[in-house]
Amino acid sequence: MWRNEARGGAGHCRSWVRSHSIPESKECPESEDEYAIVLERQRGLLEELGPDDDLLWVITTEWDGRPEPGPRMAQLQRVDPHARHSESRLSVDDDPDDLVYQHVHVSSRSRSGSALNALLRLVADDGSIAVTLAPPDLRRVFRPYPGGVDVFAPSAAERDSLKVAHPDWLSAHPSGP
Repeated sequence: MWRNEARGGAGHCRSWVRSHSIPESKECPESEDEYAIVLERQRGLLEELGPDDDLLWVITTEWDGRPEPGPRMAQLQRVDPHARHSESRLSVDDDPDDLVYQHVHVSSRSRSGSALNALLRLVADDGSIAVTLAPPDLRRVFRPYPGGVDVFAPSAAERDSLKVAHPDWLSAHPSGP
């Protein structure tokens, strides 16, 4: 169920924008001031994605060589303790001899207050998990990663309004969205 939605779904592929979480496209925060910038930018984008949804799906993915999920990474279990296993699937890889499985867990969380801060900080520190946040109807998808966030919007107009609102957060790379 989460496969297409977590990637933004087919209808969202052209309506995404990448925002950097730290000035000058720095990847990892190195101080509490930089963590504060990451949280301020990412929480601000989540609020702008509105309209009034307080509840978000939290979809996390971990990878390993086993077809069944083992214990979750301790830090992830700490920041997302109510997640339930949703599915496990073989990851598509270029090397057929290297079997890697994706284990997807799902929970829900309020987007207001500080409920997401520990999860967003973990993502900023660790690229070994994938996190997707989305309202229950999956009309928008928020994918944080170390150094930034990809937002999949339901329309090009909404994507463009995010670009206009935060031009200094966008990638300077010529091919960057």
